[in-house]
Amino acid sequence: QVQLVESGGGLVQAGDSLRLSCAASGRTSSRYAMGWFRQAPGKEREFVAGISWNGGNTGYADSVKGRFTISRDNARNTVSLQMNSLKPEDTAVYYCAADHGSGSYVYPRDVVSYDYWGQGTQVTVSS
Repeated sequence: QVQLVESGGGLVQAGDSLRLSCAASGRTSSRYAMGWFRQAPGKEREFVAGISWNGGNTGYADSVKGRFTISRDNARNTVSLQMNSLKPEDTAVYYCAADHGSGSYVYPRDVVSYDYWGQGTQVTVSS
C-alpha cells in the first residue's frame, strides 16, 4: 500500500508559475511509475504528465507540453510538477498517482492503470 499526499496548489494569475509536489509513503521500496492528472468541474479526469520509475521516460499531454515539467526524486519518495505560463484552462484539481505494474522504464497515460491516488490539490488560474 502506498499513500500519496499532494501539496503546492493555490490561486494564481495567468502567466504565473506553481510547483506541485507529491510525497509517497508506505510501500515505497517497490518500483512505481508516477503520473499527474487533473479534473475540472464537469469534466473527466485527464492525464497531464507521467514519469517512469527510473526517471528516464517522461511524457505530457499536448495541452501542457512545453509549459509543465515532471520530475522525481526516488531517494526522497517525491514527484513534482513544475507548471509555468499557467492559463485559466489549467484550473482543476490536480492528482498524483502511482502505478505498480509498469516496471522501471515506462508510464501509463490512462486513469485505470494507476493503483494509488492522492487526495488532490486545487489549482485556480485567474485571467
